Amino acid sequence: MRPAIIEKTAAQLRVKPNWDDSPEARAAFSWQAEAEALAGQPGGALNLAYEAVDRHAQGRRRRHVALRILDRNGGHCSISYAQLSSLSNRFANVLQGLGVGAGARLFVLCERGLELYLGVLGGLKNGCVVSPLFCAFGPEPLETRLRLGEGSILLTSETLYRRKIAAIRERLPALEHVLLYDENGASSTPPEGTLSLHKLLATAAEDFSIAPTTADSPALLHFTSGTTGTPKGALHVHGAVLTHYVSGKYALDLHPNDIYWCSADPGWVTGTSYGIIAPLLLGVTSVVDSGEFDAERWYSILEKEKISVWYTAPTAIRMLMKAGPELAHRHNFAHLRFIASVGEPLNPEAVWWGQEVLGRPIHDNWWQTETGGIMIANTLAMPIKPGSMGKPLPGVEAAIVSRGEDGSLQLLADEQVGELALKRPWPALFRTYLGQEERYRRCFVGDWYLSGDLARRDADGYYWFVGRDDDVIKSAGHLIGPFEVESALLEHPAVAEAAVIGIPDALLGERVKAFVALKSGFVASQALHDELLGHARKRLGATVAPKALAFLPSLPHTRSGKLMRRLLKARELGLPEGDTSTLESPS
Repeated sequence: MRPAIIEKTAAQLRVKPNWDDSPEARAAFSWQAEAEALAGQPGGALNLAYEAVDRHAQGRRRRHVALRILDRNGGHCSISYAQLSSLSNRFANVLQGLGVGAGARLFVLCERGLELYLGVLGGLKNGCVVSPLFCAFGPEPLETRLRLGEGSILLTSETLYRRKIAAIRERLPALEHVLLYDENGASSTPPEGTLSLHKLLATAAEDFSIAPTTADSPALLHFTSGTTGTPKGALHVHGAVLTHYVSGKYALDLHPNDIYWCSADPGWVTGTSYGIIAPLLLGVTSVVDSGEFDAERWYSILEKEKISVWYTAPTAIRMLMKAGPELAHRHNFAHLRFIASVGEPLNPEAVWWGQEVLGRPIHDNWWQTETGGIMIANTLAMPIKPGSMGKPLPGVEAAIVSRGEDGSLQLLADEQVGELALKRPWPALFRTYLGQEERYRRCFVGDWYLSGDLARRDADGYYWFVGRDDDVIKSAGHLIGPFEVESALLEHPAVAEAAVIGIPDALLGERVKAFVALKSGFVASQALHDELLGHARKRLGATVAPKALAFLPSLPHTRSGKLMRRLLKARELGLPEGDTSTLESPS
């Protein structure tokens, strides 16, 4: 039987953690004191890109490698902070030369590579509202987001343009400029109605006067899918830089000499906040992998690039687990000191897998597109309770609440299940849902932001995810969180993934049904079906355990790693599937 807590030894920590989670440290924390690490600009101006790049490019870290970009064929290139500053200045000058002013909506549809960084950082320098997009989107979800966001300029590759944008271009009247690059480095004549990015960059100046943005100036637009209906566009401001800085330092424990890898897709908020902005704010070297997921490739990157801090997603962890420990054991992760994950709470089995196979436990954390940055985390110095999200970061006040019929909130005690709420303000809190102000207001009761996630807090202050409010199963008067049932199933050696939903039942209200994907080497059978149901009953008791179970080749996820339980439920019950634009492409 594994212990309930993973303690850390001094040898495992390797470096002094940036955050020790002591009462004294929490009492001493202030956002204002942390802001002193940022440079700011004359007249009280504040710009995300300046703080992330130019602040270092004008100082001692100007020659330090900011980006180490790996291509799909084994090649690589390194970009220093000084080079990144000059190149992003060039892109900002390109925008200015086209008459693109502050406040314009710039959409970035780029694979992981230099152009992605130039688009995001140069756009922010110019005062644009920048919106990164999933490259895996089809034409329809791209059109939806470009129309909702009133995108006036698009940066993308020639291949993506021809495949996904050309056919919908005439239905995007607000789209004035399309900048294209050839991802293979070839020089070609761009399609009619588009411009060559690299030809414009070649003649653009390397100096640029950054737009006088303030902490309240719009900066980033991230789309997040609801259960049904159109995507929600969450608008963030330049002041979010302080949350990115603080959470990068304390939740990810980034130190100046770290080699950092965030494997999140840049079209998801994690890929922007922690794949682009936070590591640059801390002055570290980021490894940027242009290739698709491959277990051998990923293990080789961790080893050969000497990754010290790795931020990834549950989907990737599950895929590595499915590949088996033997592959991992062929590699040496001597430099790897900290692993974190986000996207959906990690089952205890995955946390222990990191400890036992990679030599480091995986540190789960929690946040949302709306929060703009990590809010609750298992930090480096903390003991880990596998399955827990951790504790609120400094500067974050969290609570478990219930809503009264009159709309009022009641703060709940330890071990009570309720809605996870955060007390505002904090720097990265989103400012609106684009064009949906009433929906935005419904997210708040007084000073509390209501997350829609059900959770509980234990006596030690650790928070535990129970499920989305609409995922929780109500059976025979009991509230059953799918995460607990899924975690129990994952303890069985045959199970690679599990998802649990509630099925209508005339007697119980709902009964629990599980969907399971098996590890390689295991074959679905009636005997295994019965064994898994018996295993769950033994672990959870008859009330909570699944009453039905089905085998699937794989489970549906978003590209950000979230299990799409509601999609399984819709298919099971023959209901509309809703917005599936962020559904992970089948492998």
